[in-house]
This record gives sequence, C-alpha cells and structure tokens, in this order.
Amino acid sequence: MSRIQLAINVTDVDSAVSFYERLFGTPAAKRKDGYANFEIAEPPLKLVLIESAEGGTLNHLGVETTSAAEVAAAEARLSGAGLETTGVDDTTCCYATKTETWVTDPDGAKWEWYVKTGDAEQMSPTADDSATCCAPAAVPEGLTEVETASTGAASVSCC
Repeated sequence: MSRIQLAINVTDVDSAVSFYERLFGTPAAKRKDGYANFEIAEPPLKLVLIESAEGGTLNHLGVETTSAAEVAAAEARLSGAGLETTGVDDTTCCYATKTETWVTDPDGAKWEWYVKTGDAEQMSPTADDSATCCAPAAVPEGLTEVETASTGAASVSCC
C-alpha cells in the first residue's frame, strides 16, 4: 500500500508534535532532535516534521511505497514521461535508510518517491546533519538540465 508523504518545516518540533498528535489522534512514530514523523492510518499519510527557521513552509512531498521495485518502476515511468528525475539511489536521510528518486514540479515543489529500508541514527548521509535535508540539491546557477544530468548536480542531498 502506498501513501502520500507531507514533510513540513516547523519552528518548534515539540509544539508541532503535540498539535499533530491531537489533530490525527495518533502518537509520533519516530522522534529525534529537531525531527518527528507520523504514520497515520486514516487518512493514509506519512507526516514528517523538520525543525527549521522557515516554520509553516513545505519541505517536500512524497509517495512512500512498499518496495524498491516500486521506486524503480515509478522512476522509469516518470523519466519515460519526460520528467527529469534524480535516478534511483540508496541513501540515508530523515533518520532512515531509503531507496528513492526525486522529481521537481514546474514551481519548484520537490517530490520524493521512496521506500524506507531501515532506521538510521543520523539525519543525513554525512556526519554534518546541519545540511538541508529532504530535497534534491539545488541546480547550480548557469547549468542547463543536460549539464546538470551529466555532472550529477541535481543529486539528492539526503532523504
């Protein structure tokens, strides 16, 4: 079963957890410093809270699947439809190991298609967890989409 993921930036993760526990009537599934996530049965939703100065803003959207094969199939469908993806990658982010691919909509909203493969003790794949998580890295100014694909500049920073 797939479910939609909504990752939002919050200024105070503890206050946000308290609010969302009451809103959806379920406790957080995972709590870490500056991070929480919920696995909500009804409506089927993976809600991710990431502490950030930009509270109340969208971090990213996603579709959580049950297998790496579903991620690969989604990536093939998306790229086959002419959408630029990051390709399928195994990574660590949001205190989880994942197989994922990313695509960005015309207005810059980031979509992650992923399966969680395990838990992790760190937010990102590097020791520096201060890096912005959960979105493909920004395309360096001046690079075209073709250059971006060939240089890997649109690779995922984490999540």
